[in-house]
Amino acid sequence: MPQTQCTRCGYPDCATYARAIAEEGVPINQCPPGGAEGIARLAAITGQVPLPLSAEHGVEAPRTVAYIDEAWCIGCTLCIKACPTDAIVGSHKKMHTVVEPYCTGCELCIPVCPVDCIQLENASVNTTGWAAWSGPLAQQARLRYQAHRERLPLEAVPDADDETPPSSVDNGPVPASLADTATAQVARQATIAAALERARQRRSQAPR
Repeated sequence: MPQTQCTRCGYPDCATYARAIAEEGVPINQCPPGGAEGIARLAAITGQVPLPLSAEHGVEAPRTVAYIDEAWCIGCTLCIKACPTDAIVGSHKKMHTVVEPYCTGCELCIPVCPVDCIQLENASVNTTGWAAWSGPLAQQARLRYQAHRERLPLEAVPDADDETPPSSVDNGPVPASLADTATAQVARQATIAAALERARQRRSQAPR
């Protein structure tokens, strides 16, 4: 696996897809970043017959890296949270930037950006699929993703399935700390909304 952690295969990460192939016999042609060479490698390992890349999951293309337009970034941090390899740095209300050597071109930052200030740039010219990667790049991405996953529990909120509906249990008064957190979240949402409106106004006045 090229370890882009892009989820285009239909699984949350490369390891989960690999386990599904090994344990459940899932088709080996669902990884666009790996391309035809990736399918051939998986076929050799699993004994499955090589298949054309599934069009449902994407197309083989050059390796890309994300680029953030500094003039439009509002510092919402949503792309930072979405990046599986922690390749985006920045802070709340401050401009973000991409550390190119760590970016896998997974594209997960693009749909979460509220002002569409992230673009993809070709990083491998005409080389596509697995040929656009290398063993060291895949290993680096895998290790960075592992570190990202180890850090997530410190910041993640409980899954919806684990939460008890507030109306079903009376836990008494809401602690002040939780009330303060809720207030901060509301204030942050208002700040982002205001920033979005300013960005829209700038775009209408000076189209890119």
